[in-house]
Amino acid sequence: MDSKSNREKIISEANRLRWELGENLYDTLMETIYNNASEIANKAVTYSDKKSPFSFDRTLDKILTSKYFGIPIMLMMLAFVFWLTIVGANYPSSILASFLIDFLHPELKNIFLSFNIPNWLVGLLIDGGYLSCAWVVSVMLPPMAIFFPLFTLLEDFGYLPRVAFNLDAIYKKAGAHGKQALTMAMGFGCNAAGIISTRIIDSPRERLIAIITNNFSLCNGRWPTQILIATVFIGSLVPAYLAGFISALAVIFIAVLGIIMSFIVSWALTKTLLKGEISAFSLELPPYRPPRILQTLYTSLIDRTIFVLWRAIVFSFPAGLVIWLISNITIDGISLANHFINFFNPVALIFGLNGVIFLAYIIAIPANELVLPTILMLTVSHLGLNDFGAGSGVLFELESIEDTAKIFQAGGWTLLTGINLMLFSLLHNPCSTTIFTIYKETKSWKWTLVSTFLPIILGLLVTFIVTKIYYLVH
Repeated sequence: MDSKSNREKIISEANRLRWELGENLYDTLMETIYNNASEIANKAVTYSDKKSPFSFDRTLDKILTSKYFGIPIMLMMLAFVFWLTIVGANYPSSILASFLIDFLHPELKNIFLSFNIPNWLVGLLIDGGYLSCAWVVSVMLPPMAIFFPLFTLLEDFGYLPRVAFNLDAIYKKAGAHGKQALTMAMGFGCNAAGIISTRIIDSPRERLIAIITNNFSLCNGRWPTQILIATVFIGSLVPAYLAGFISALAVIFIAVLGIIMSFIVSWALTKTLLKGEISAFSLELPPYRPPRILQTLYTSLIDRTIFVLWRAIVFSFPAGLVIWLISNITIDGISLANHFINFFNPVALIFGLNGVIFLAYIIAIPANELVLPTILMLTVSHLGLNDFGAGSGVLFELESIEDTAKIFQAGGWTLLTGINLMLFSLLHNPCSTTIFTIYKETKSWKWTLVSTFLPIILGLLVTFIVTKIYYLVH
């Protein structure tokens, strides 16, 4: 139908309405339609010769989704959240550790012994199972109780969809989905929570990519290891007044490396195991609104923090039993732990690590929070350093950085060991809580195994390359 016929049809329809409604009602109806159209146009269209009415949402979006300011603001915002989480968690973590470990642990031990329970059973249950749970709670709870509410506040305010909008183009180049940025950010609090948050991605293929790569987000259980190792090995390379700054840069580098690895692995998966078309990312940016404090606290503390923490406790108790058993069961007068360390030490040295680190990452799989105290306990036990710790199988940490450095030095640790431990802390298997969550979300052992072993392979490959480069340079 040509334009002339269309015009005649519209005129005919208008005349019919004018006759049916009457002249006055017809004019009123037309005026209403034109007024509504004008209001919509004023809100949706910016005219070069006409100043559009002020809109808070639109003005803020021009800044937060800007090509120049959007990503820098996002990085500063996330850096502030991470800084507040780490700094803010120090005090409550120390209070919990003082109560659960320094006070309650010996009290429980004395109570059990007063009932004439055998020493080995007290050691197994209290020094092993209980102490493992106490470490997880004291290290894991405070950061999550800070990070998740802050994250939920940003979500309620409406900022997080803007983050996904800003990063959509980058993730699209990697064959992934823009919303993966949100799941990655959630993973910085806890990878298990990050896996659950992938439900916001509609495409099964892209959701699977987000699940597999979420482990590259440096969760709060790995921050203490990163900070301590960076302080001992990286900060010591520079003058004291620069040590804190350089150590922080080293930790930030590892975190950024994790983000880069998520892009690389996402791209590789889309070219191999998970080929497919990238889905269109149609995201309606919600209006900004004041956060709902009570709902935020409930969602972040009950639905996320307590839920994830309980899973970690369930897995950490048997891990504590295993840690105590292999440290106290002996063959030919040598503990099972020392047998393992001696056997795997030559293999671990190929990757710039040692047998203690290998064993710690195997038996501390239930929670990353257990890795550092397990490494210290195994090192002291293996070397027979009686001045440190409270016995075989008893996890501990030292407040003194100097004393911790002495233990590492006695264990033959070098700068290479420290660097590769930081890399392997980023690139290793997910904790058992996360592995269980991956299976619950995917209902597939295949993808659970891929998610578990892919980071280990990458970690060993990276540390092997770094070791080769280190020895070539030196």
